Amino acid sequence: MTTGLLNAQGLACTRGNQRLFNDINLQLTAGQWLYVQGENGAGKTSLLRILAGLTLPTEGEVLWQNSPIGKQRSQYHQDLLYIGHQAGLKEDLTLTENLRAQLAIDGVPVSDAAIREALTRMGLGKRQHLPARVLSAGQKRRGLLARALLRPAKLWILDEPFNALDVQAIAQAQDLLKTHLAQGGLLVLTSHQTPDLGQDAAGFILNLSGAH
Repeated sequence: MTTGLLNAQGLACTRGNQRLFNDINLQLTAGQWLYVQGENGAGKTSLLRILAGLTLPTEGEVLWQNSPIGKQRSQYHQDLLYIGHQAGLKEDLTLTENLRAQLAIDGVPVSDAAIREALTRMGLGKRQHLPARVLSAGQKRRGLLARALLRPAKLWILDEPFNALDVQAIAQAQDLLKTHLAQGGLLVLTSHQTPDLGQDAAGFILNLSGAH
């Protein structure tokens, strides 16, 4: 029996005729994080989608609490927060409406007051009622990260969470991640910027550039 909460065993991914990566093994437990590096096209997003259960690996399997995630999709979904590289917002809906819809899909009851507070903490209090189409890329990213303040989850899988953020917003996002880890959460992320998650959290780096 493995000891980590999240385990990957012998993961491989093929796209078309190209093997992106091969024989990826990892193990994370409470308070630990994994930073996935690699050049564009190395398979970073593919790996995160496999870990989130959104894509099947060519080989290998992902375990959550010692059970394959495919056999416990409902429980794994409850324990997981996945934020992809793309904004994933409905352009004609406001940030408040987008978050309300996303949380409803997650099965998480939340009040408009809680959404308003989360958006205010992310510096978006004055933009909560604007349609997403008029927001900047950085504002959209902060809106997505506000979901982390509203949705309890043990495991966060974040694809480029600092994308389009300014220096102040990056620092705020990193504080959010530090708090999650300090509370015993797990984190897997990709980023073009090396994350600063403090000395208290146990971090690991996986470079996919040479993994195939």
